[in-house]
Amino acid sequence: MKKNSLIILLVLAFTAASVFAQSYRGQGRMTGVVTDQNGKPIEGVKVTLFSVKGAAGFEVTTDAKGEWKAMYIRGGGWNLDFEKTGYAPRKISTTIEESFKNPVVETRLEKVEGLIISDELKAALKLGNQLFAEKKYEEAIARFADLVAKNPEAYVINKNIGNCYFELQQYEKAEASYRKVLDKEPANAEIMLLIGNCYANRGENEQAMEVYGKIEFEKLTDPNVLFNIGTAFYRQSKFEKALKYYRRSVELKSDFLDGLYQVGLTYISLQNNSEAVRAFEQYLKLDADSPKAAQVRGFLDYLKKK
Repeated sequence: MKKNSLIILLVLAFTAASVFAQSYRGQGRMTGVVTDQNGKPIEGVKVTLFSVKGAAGFEVTTDAKGEWKAMYIRGGGWNLDFEKTGYAPRKISTTIEESFKNPVVETRLEKVEGLIISDELKAALKLGNQLFAEKKYEEAIARFADLVAKNPEAYVINKNIGNCYFELQQYEKAEASYRKVLDKEPANAEIMLLIGNCYANRGENEQAMEVYGKIEFEKLTDPNVLFNIGTAFYRQSKFEKALKYYRRSVELKSDFLDGLYQVGLTYISLQNNSEAVRAFEQYLKLDADSPKAAQVRGFLDYLKKK
């Protein structure tokens, strides 16, 4: 008897849950079409419908004609959210009647510059970045690639894919991924730098230098990036160019020890000993006790004896 009672209670609980989950159901019908500002239909818009009376809802997606439909829904007030990557999200409210045909819900979305990241996309990106941080690069690539496939406007995620391949030392694949971003943003200094790094890590130094040389100097504001480009030029014995980047890195960050050290070495290579002394003396004001500081003192002793 107790066993039968338990079964009945479970069936009733399941039925109640199902009714609650389907509380937006009724005899009404709602259709709509989503277009851009020029009246062109937008495919793949996620439409979230929420019944105010039913306190529940569901999602549909627009087809190639920008159309969507919701069948067998209850009457009353409904809140609708429209969302697609690359467009400004929109929220509207409407009222549905179950007894007669409702007018088509016409919605226009505004195209925006740059990428608007939805909460859903943000959560998926977070998971991909977590996999990257855990050095699970193959899994991260699969996650990021799926995101780009579902959200073509989010092409910038190809940078994340490139970073994964770079860590796997698959530099050709990394470069190919970075170029998918560069195709959309030809003046993107960060992406050009990453492509240059792919060349450098493949030992193709001339190509790396060519790419680095295309980056607008004024747009580089990260001391580490400037330092890395300077070092690439330094290794090619292009000391004047190297000095330009090293000095800029120190201008942006006055306590950048690696930058100061390389400024001193580069001045020595250019046989400008007085400026080398000045750079090394500045270095010792910031670092007097490290093993590198002892090396700097050796340089100073040598330069001042000349």
